[in-house]
Amino acid sequence: MMACPRTCSCILGLSLGTAALFAAGANTALLIPNWDVTYLLRGLIGRHAMLGSGLWGGGLLVLTALLSGGLALLGALICFITSGVALKDGPFCMFGDSSFNQMQAWKYGYPFKDLHNRNYLYDRSLWNSTCLEPSNAVVWHVSFFSTLLCISLLQLLLVVIHFINSFLGLFCSLCEK
Repeated sequence: MMACPRTCSCILGLSLGTAALFAAGANTALLIPNWDVTYLLRGLIGRHAMLGSGLWGGGLLVLTALLSGGLALLGALICFITSGVALKDGPFCMFGDSSFNQMQAWKYGYPFKDLHNRNYLYDRSLWNSTCLEPSNAVVWHVSFFSTLLCISLLQLLLVVIHFINSFLGLFCSLCEK
């Protein structure tokens, strides 16, 4: 009777561990746009990527949480929320700003954050015309934060299943003779 919860725990543990490693890998890739470390060395990485929620939230805390379920839930939830906000705000990149003395000035920031009438996720024409550096910043940003969002959602689901499995294992063990 106890084989089912034990087997389920093994599968959940392996799934959570694998998902944690993928989350850490995706966050590491966000720190090195186009695999060019100079952006990281020059401090030209967005705050969402620098927060490292995929490294410590979806990665380290979830791996640690294989020992403690509450940390897994917290880590996956933090990674999920941060990834969602990052997708909403858009990438940190160099873009043209014409608000300064009516002249074109280049600066680093979040050019899509305050778009009120357009959503950069649905308007691909903005992707290469707005972010000038790093190249393909929007594709990189959307790809890896979407990956983190999906991984953390999977982790949340696995942790909830793990909690249910743990309670079933506890109650089944109390019913055994």
